[in-house]
Amino acid sequence: MQVREMINTHPHAGRSTAEALLTCIEECFSCAQTCTSCADACLGEAMVAELTQCIRLNLDCADICAATGAMASRRTGSNIAVLKAVITACAEACRACAEECSRHAEMHEHCRICAEACRSCEQACRDALLQMQDS
Repeated sequence: MQVREMINTHPHAGRSTAEALLTCIEECFSCAQTCTSCADACLGEAMVAELTQCIRLNLDCADICAATGAMASRRTGSNIAVLKAVITACAEACRACAEECSRHAEMHEHCRICAEACRSCEQACRDALLQMQDS
C-alpha cells in the first residue's frame, strides 16, 4: 500500500499526519479485503447456512473498514467529530466480526485469518482514537 507515500505528498498534510492514523488507514483497507474474502469463502462452505451471521458480520465489517479507510485518507479540510465516530464504529464492527469468526476458526482457516485481521484493525482504530484525543 502507498498510504504513507500518498499522504506524505499531500499539500495539506505533508509529514504531519499521526502515525497511528496512518496505521489505522492501512489496517482498515487490509481488513476490508480480508473480510470480503472470508465472506466469500463462507459462501463456498458446505455448511453455509450455519455461517449466515459470520457472512453478515464479514460484509458489515468490510464496508465500515473501507469507508473508514477512505474517510481517514482525506486530508483536505476537517471533520474530526465524524471521523472519530466512524473510527469508533469501525473498532466495534471489527470486535464483533473477530468474535464471530473465532467461533468458526477451528473448522475454517479463513475465519481464523479474518479474526486476526479484525483484531489488528480494532487495535489500530483504538490507537488512532487515543492519539487523536492527545492532539
